[in-house]
Amino acid sequence: MATSRISLTRFLIERQRDKALINADLRLLIETVARACKAISHAVNKGALAGNLGSAGTDNVQGEVQKKLDVLSNEILLEANEWGGNLAALASEEMEDPHPIPTHFPKGEYLLLFDPLDGSSNIDVNVSVGTIFSVLRCPKAATGGGYCEADEKAFLQPGTQQIAAGFAVYGPSTMLVLTVGDGTHGFTLDREMGSFVLTHPDIRIPEDTAEFAINMSNMRRWEPAVKRYIDECLAGKTGVRGKDFNMRWVASMVSDVYRILTRGGIFMYPRDDKNTAGRLRLMYEANPMSFIIEQAGGASTDGNGRLLDVKPEGLHQRVAVILGSKNEVERVTSYHKG
Repeated sequence: MATSRISLTRFLIERQRDKALINADLRLLIETVARACKAISHAVNKGALAGNLGSAGTDNVQGEVQKKLDVLSNEILLEANEWGGNLAALASEEMEDPHPIPTHFPKGEYLLLFDPLDGSSNIDVNVSVGTIFSVLRCPKAATGGGYCEADEKAFLQPGTQQIAAGFAVYGPSTMLVLTVGDGTHGFTLDREMGSFVLTHPDIRIPEDTAEFAINMSNMRRWEPAVKRYIDECLAGKTGVRGKDFNMRWVASMVSDVYRILTRGGIFMYPRDDKNTAGRLRLMYEANPMSFIIEQAGGASTDGNGRLLDVKPEGLHQRVAVILGSKNEVERVTSYHKG
């Protein structure tokens, strides 16, 4: 059986050779990100043994206190990807501006965006965290036919323009979930072999669910449409839905989304009176997760329309996010429109 296992490398080569979905540069880029995720997984796993827990004593561009592992994960991803020759620039949730490729390295045609350590508030309590990434093609300059200078404007493409997206979950096992536009696929890190192995091919999300994930502490601030939906879920069998719902909330988006991919559900981080635009970042969280969810048969919305159609206005733009089982997402959207 060991000889029949499909590694991430083989999976990507087959997408390049047999389906022409990716080229060699994109394949190498995804493999580089995967190697960086293995290094981050190791650092997360070592925890206090390596002195990796606690605050770094700095704030990121969002004004949030950075954990030591936030900073370390960001450095790992930057150092792993800046020299390969397949990127024009990188952008991180932890940095205000795009990170240019150093002049002594060759430049490529792709843009990489990432949240180096999603859910980092859970680090010190040993709850799963992860890495989210998105790949765009760098637009060519209007004159000269060369690749763009890769400033912030180059990154401001709607989610429909993504050519690959994925996330890693650093839990009891390290999982890598990936799409290159032909479905969503899950890989498990074999620590003895040091490679990601395909264990969850062609993931499909059930269209219906009896499970929701939301931060209930914000209930007093929600829009009426969101409150109506959650009230119906909480009413259970005696309510209009006629069935009982369970609530799950990990506060690591990677964990909540992976659970939905595994058994269905709906994840909601809506706008409210405190976060009038929304709480999550469009470019680093909403877009890659929406691409992954849609490729698995689910749906995503900001309450008013499809998230992947949103035209970005800034690198750190925040949005409302509702994603997961298709029929539930459509129900919430209809409440907003109604």
